[in-house]
Amino acid sequence: MDVRIEPSWKEKLNGEFEKPYFLDLVKFVKEEYQQFTIYPPGPKIFNAFAQCPYDQVRIVILGQDPYHGAGQAHGLCFSVPDGIAKPPSLQNIFKEISNDIGIPVSESGNLERWADQGVLLLNATLTVRASSPGSHQNKGWEIFTDAVVRKLSEDKNGLVFLLWGAYAQRKGEIIDTNRHLVLKAAHPSPFAAHKGFFGCRHFSKSNEFLTKNGRSPVLW
Repeated sequence: MDVRIEPSWKEKLNGEFEKPYFLDLVKFVKEEYQQFTIYPPGPKIFNAFAQCPYDQVRIVILGQDPYHGAGQAHGLCFSVPDGIAKPPSLQNIFKEISNDIGIPVSESGNLERWADQGVLLLNATLTVRASSPGSHQNKGWEIFTDAVVRKLSEDKNGLVFLLWGAYAQRKGEIIDTNRHLVLKAAHPSPFAAHKGFFGCRHFSKSNEFLTKNGRSPVLW
């Protein structure tokens, strides 16, 4: 199947696109877009890959679902386009960045600037029905994104994986911790941030690891 995904990722993941689960997933997603309002817009489904080619990945942040409100989702986990109000989890992420490394809270919730520096912002599920969180779970996306995580874990060395919350941590169980730095904390949502996300210092720890391994830090 010819999937419109960034070329370096297409090469690495080519084996997935002919598997029965993926063909069923494509059929399901196409039908959903025809019948309902689905986020993100179709051309943005694989935006995380477009913004962060395979060879540039240094850090991986795992999310769960795209945002399900109008105008929010644009294919990067936790991120919203310029001009869209920052959702609560993203507000808490910026609070932790500010407390951790002392920079002001960003006015924009658009995290494309992170992706441009090698931060793969990967949701486990890449589409969702409007106002219906979880509506596209267990349709095949998780198998595909597991394949992405496994490929990165097996083929690369010295990546940083940021796993926030139980869901991301379960998904991250396939990561080789002997080859990569895996940092875990509570989810940044208002319900959980005070249970270990605030104070996790993942942003400075990521940069310390990158610097120690001869790579430039991320400008969070």
